[in-house]
Amino acid sequence: MPGFIFDIVISLDDRFLYASNWLHGDVRQYDITDPHCPKLVGQVFLGNSIEEGGHVIVLEDPELDCQPDPFMIQGRKLKGGPQKLQLSLDGHRLYVTSSLYTSWDQEFYPELVREGSVMLQLDVDTEKGGLCVNPEFLVDFGHEPCGPARAKEMRYPGGDCTSDIWE
Repeated sequence: MPGFIFDIVISLDDRFLYASNWLHGDVRQYDITDPHCPKLVGQVFLGNSIEEGGHVIVLEDPELDCQPDPFMIQGRKLKGGPQKLQLSLDGHRLYVTSSLYTSWDQEFYPELVREGSVMLQLDVDTEKGGLCVNPEFLVDFGHEPCGPARAKEMRYPGGDCTSDIWE
């Protein structure tokens, strides 16, 4: 099963490229200081189709030595994969949501439709590269008053590194 890169963000200093791989469930950080030779410097798995014990069995993948464990945060197992990305202006915080489109969510991640999506914060190492989930930050849309909701996109007031307007 191929990956499905859904969103790409480049840091304001043009040093890092971030990509969300919705089907495989990882967010990747590449050092692109040499654009002809990007280097993978950070990667986190956040719930996905290829997790250990899931419905897809990885037979061969040169980038993996084993299937990733299911991702848990604050006692909640994540459903769905990382979708939209927002990077703070200083490049230290990368926000991720986990819902794509209703019909796609129903097909690939039916548990996400029943339980709702989340928004997570990844802490970014802007010196050497690297990504780490902030365990204190979880916006769980599964407990909304009108039932589980699915968050797709978020925006910083005044802009972020993908905007052409800042306050």
